[in-house]
Amino acid sequence: MAPRALWTGSISFGLVNVPVRVFSAVHEHKLSFHLVHEPDDGPIGYQKICKLEDKPVSNDEIVKAFEVEKGEFVHLTDEDFEAAHVEGQHTIDLEDFVPYEEIDPAFFAHAYLVGPQDGAERPYALLVRAMEDSGLAGIGKFVLRGRQYLGCLRVRNGILTLEQMYFADEVDEPETILPDKLPSVAKRELELGLNLITSFAGSWQPEKYRDTYRDALSAIIKQKREGKEVHRAPEPERESPPDLMEALRRSLEQVEGGRARKSKGRNGNGSAKAKEPTKGELEERARELEIPGRSKMSKDELAEAVASAE
Repeated sequence: MAPRALWTGSISFGLVNVPVRVFSAVHEHKLSFHLVHEPDDGPIGYQKICKLEDKPVSNDEIVKAFEVEKGEFVHLTDEDFEAAHVEGQHTIDLEDFVPYEEIDPAFFAHAYLVGPQDGAERPYALLVRAMEDSGLAGIGKFVLRGRQYLGCLRVRNGILTLEQMYFADEVDEPETILPDKLPSVAKRELELGLNLITSFAGSWQPEKYRDTYRDALSAIIKQKREGKEVHRAPEPERESPPDLMEALRRSLEQVEGGRARKSKGRNGNGSAKAKEPTKGELEERARELEIPGRSKMSKDELAEAVASAE
């Protein structure tokens, strides 16, 4: 089934108008929970109660109100919200084109995919090609679900992507959380810090990162469904934190030690040993070690998880 469009309208800049549809670009893997009555699993319901009269209130007696001062409310009707109509209800009006790398990521809130409406493929393709060649992103405002947003339109893998953004007065300046002056950094500490960061450097691989909390919670749900007891893992005893230089040294030693252990798994000419555990053997070992989420792991992920747990 084709995804349902969240918004239908057009992209406008100058005299150019491109009819488009907007779709969500992400979906979160959330576990949904229900509140139930423990003895009989009956669903828990809620009533809308007037706290002054302490009695239930029907929907036709409920209105939206803005508190202008403590205890003083201004009631708003549907007509009031319609009277506040702003441009952008069905148009993404691009006002500027800017280098994408100049935008602070703190401004980005949510990503959407933008596709052409039927019959608008040609102007859509033209806009994609022109934006690709320019290397710039379009900035404009749009309205979604009754609220106006700032948007950044860019090309991602040959498709227009709309980044919902915060307005400037919604983004807090990072300097507000810092003390008046940061302490100076010693040269040796800086060298060790740079070496440690470099030792972790690599290419961006989004598939490498997993929601391990969700995996662990899913495993617990499965265990409880099968009637197994769930025991909380003991918290590891934490050593008192070493000073900064010592922490940097230890971290580098751990990274270098890990590389040394990996190199022992190779023979003299640098090729991997012939005998490697199969995925089935790794799954069996992961089961013995009670590693959560093992059923969804690849062979490499299983090997890494087993090595970390042993």
